[in-house]
Amino acid sequence: MEKPLILVTNDDGITAPGIRALIDIAKEFGEVYVVAPDSPQSGMGHAVTLNSTLFCDEIEVDEGIKEYACSGTPVDCVKLAVSQILPRKPDLCISGINHGSNSSVNVIYSGTMSAAVEAGIEGISAIGFSLADFSYNADFNASEKFIKTIIAQVLEHKLPKGIVLNVNIPKLKEFDIKGIKVCRQADAKWEEKFDKREDPRGRVYYWMSGEFKNLDKGEDTDEKALADGYISIVPVRYDLTAHHFLPDLRNWNF
Repeated sequence: MEKPLILVTNDDGITAPGIRALIDIAKEFGEVYVVAPDSPQSGMGHAVTLNSTLFCDEIEVDEGIKEYACSGTPVDCVKLAVSQILPRKPDLCISGINHGSNSSVNVIYSGTMSAAVEAGIEGISAIGFSLADFSYNADFNASEKFIKTIIAQVLEHKLPKGIVLNVNIPKLKEFDIKGIKVCRQADAKWEEKFDKREDPRGRVYYWMSGEFKNLDKGEDTDEKALADGYISIVPVRYDLTAHHFLPDLRNWNF
């Protein structure tokens, strides 16, 4: 029986510790191809490269793994992989492990999750993995057995077309992670602040910072699961239609 073909990508760059950990896990499940950005692309969301050329160079990091460093965004990586690089359509795309959480509203900004969503658009089962630790030296081994369980379940059951999984992992040791919870996305937002400055020539510039505000007190959210020591799984889809509002909108006088 043919081994599953697995595409691995991320937004932190092809040499980031998170993707190296995910590649090691993926090798246990099938034939692995890696197509990832050649430099950090965090916060790129679903951006694609339109006004400049794309380079995608084969590199050698781990023996026996086909790896390509792409000059574009995470979404570019998936598009190029499916269209130009992989020998066939992959059975699974896994993105991450991201350095930092992509729970709640962060899914909108995340290059990690946008890569997974792009795979979903192509009809590929996809998972985005994120660890709530921004440190370059974060402990990715603590969640290894849980990631393996999730990958195994997705390979067994497949995902409906257009549905991908957003998996977020708390910053805990393995024995402190209580398990896995299927959740909904919490209602939260970033309250941005901009530090206004001037350069030596008098030109104004800004540094953005912000504070994350969880507005959701529900017990079934990804933020609640993470706070309680669980790994959260939220099913995500690229169809952004607010279906519940369609009947009301149709009653407006257009």
